[in-house]
Amino acid sequence: MGKNITEKIVSEHLEEGEMEPGNEIALEIDQVLSQDTTGTMVWLQFEALGIEEQKTEVAGQYCDHQTYQFDFKNTDDHRFLKSAAQKYGAHYSRPGNGICHQVHKENFAEPGKTLLGADSHTQTQGGLGMLSIGAGGLDIATVMGGAPYYVEMPEVVNVRLEGELPGWATAKDVILEMLRRLTVKGGVGKVFEYTGPGVESLTVPERCTIANMGTELGATSSVFPSDEETKDYLRRLGREEDFSALEADDGAEYDDEVVIDLSDLEPLVACPSMPDKVVPVSEVEGEDVEQVIVGSCTNGAYEDIKAFAGALDKNEVHEDVHSIVAPASKQAAEQLAREGEVADMMEAGVNWSESTCGACIGIGHVPASDSVSLRTFNRNFEGRSGIEDDNVYLCSPEVAAAASVTGEITDPRDYADDYGVDAPGIVLPDGFGGQDPDLLAPEDAPDDVELSKGPNIGSVPLGDDLEDEIGGETILKVGDDITTDHIIPATSDILKFRSNIDKLSEFTLSRVDEEFASRAKEKGGGFIVGGENYGQGSSREHAALCPMYLGIEAVVAKSFARIHKANLLNFGLLPLTFVDNDDYDKIDEGDDLHLENVIEAVDGDQETTQLTLVNETKDEEIPVKLDASLREREYVLAGGKLPHTRQNA
Repeated sequence: MGKNITEKIVSEHLEEGEMEPGNEIALEIDQVLSQDTTGTMVWLQFEALGIEEQKTEVAGQYCDHQTYQFDFKNTDDHRFLKSAAQKYGAHYSRPGNGICHQVHKENFAEPGKTLLGADSHTQTQGGLGMLSIGAGGLDIATVMGGAPYYVEMPEVVNVRLEGELPGWATAKDVILEMLRRLTVKGGVGKVFEYTGPGVESLTVPERCTIANMGTELGATSSVFPSDEETKDYLRRLGREEDFSALEADDGAEYDDEVVIDLSDLEPLVACPSMPDKVVPVSEVEGEDVEQVIVGSCTNGAYEDIKAFAGALDKNEVHEDVHSIVAPASKQAAEQLAREGEVADMMEAGVNWSESTCGACIGIGHVPASDSVSLRTFNRNFEGRSGIEDDNVYLCSPEVAAAASVTGEITDPRDYADDYGVDAPGIVLPDGFGGQDPDLLAPEDAPDDVELSKGPNIGSVPLGDDLEDEIGGETILKVGDDITTDHIIPATSDILKFRSNIDKLSEFTLSRVDEEFASRAKEKGGGFIVGGENYGQGSSREHAALCPMYLGIEAVVAKSFARIHKANLLNFGLLPLTFVDNDDYDKIDEGDDLHLENVIEAVDGDQETTQLTLVNETKDEEIPVKLDASLREREYVLAGGKLPHTRQNA
């Protein structure tokens, strides 16, 4: 029987387990990456392991979120990250050099390799035929120490693309169509593998845009074949020697199939405030727009900005619109500058930002109150832009250009008719160059580097061994789709404390309840109760680490997002799900909950264990279950993955 692409990569990297969906497998990881808001904890945890040098083929440490360095704490973090990269053998990308996914794509991505990244959008590299997975920082630290990465073998879904994109429809519309059909929960436990004749019509940057937002589907990863388009793109990067062909075998089998005829697609937009609230642009046409931003790891590459400039066609930006370009890499910005595109866009009224994640997480370019912001980003969770009750729409660069000129959400086909503009399509340069001074190779590091820790950089808190009885108050009850942005906000006033857990924990769930942290401290910990898809969004392990630090011992929810559930287990918290979701209504905030015989339940030989949660306030017994591998159960018993790893080193 033939193998699909995912099975080929997994089988070549499989160290433990069977390739059956739902089975835990252990994968050898070729490459890792982290960014500046997750990287500090990655390297502090790596230091705690006591290992002298990281052991993967390529490790990249990128500084892309805190680029503006509003506070010395940001700059101290960057200095620490540089020292850690040089001490332990990682590439270091300086602030302003670009977003981790774009810079990694330009320099290191290789077909057939595995990549684990401390950022949820790591699966961007699937556009070049990599199996790329986002994970918590502790998983990256242990992989750099030589351990495999453990994950449930996902189902593999065949996304068959047919036809070709018509004018003004883009790769962004492909992934928005996927979100429209499947929702933000539709990819949990799955890899989306793109096949079919339509794939051949998509360039690598277009494929990477689609793979990038597989994260918004909740997918484990997304992957494309490696073909002549891949070879051509690597040639333009000067890395043709990294090419290898990779495609599914004839007769390869899949667990499910989605068919999209590219020729049927039209320009789409995701409405506030969730990436799956997708409608045709024509349905929201006429909505006034005050801000347009082109950028992020989704649509900030050279090709995206080139398309924006082509659609702009030197027309002036509307007087009521603040139009901004934030390139995903310095290489992209340099290439566009050499071609004169930067000057033309500035002349038209477009402002130019540093290469940064920035506005995507509410750092800079925060929208005005009661205004619409149109962005080429991947997420529009409520409040993520830096202001509560925001109105952020997600779109393609072409739709962004039309709105920049007209001052309102405009179907680019109507804009083309009114302004005589042709669809720009995707344009690739003959070759890319530049940016070498901003990417520091580990072999160029000086000898005897010492870690540089500023006053805001703390130590890694460790959890305690699991207790047999767990009791406490329901500190907070929340609804569906609580994101990691809700749990630990990413705005500049909070993000600067990512290396200081004692301070950062004060902001835990503050966007939901400002008193949560103080109440948890006062009560000595307790429980969080959630709805569906609890913890969706980024890979930030702080969303598990801070609740642990505050004494939370269990989160009871209807379901969990993949990375967040793994992070909870990594830090010794119990992610429990209701056996009957209707029992969610039997718990109110403030109720006293109790679990007995916990160690016996966790220390078993079954991957699913049922426990009885007693609501002592209402005198109710509620069956809950723990779904965790035998290895993850060992982590919980030891108080977390880090103490377990240290004990067994």
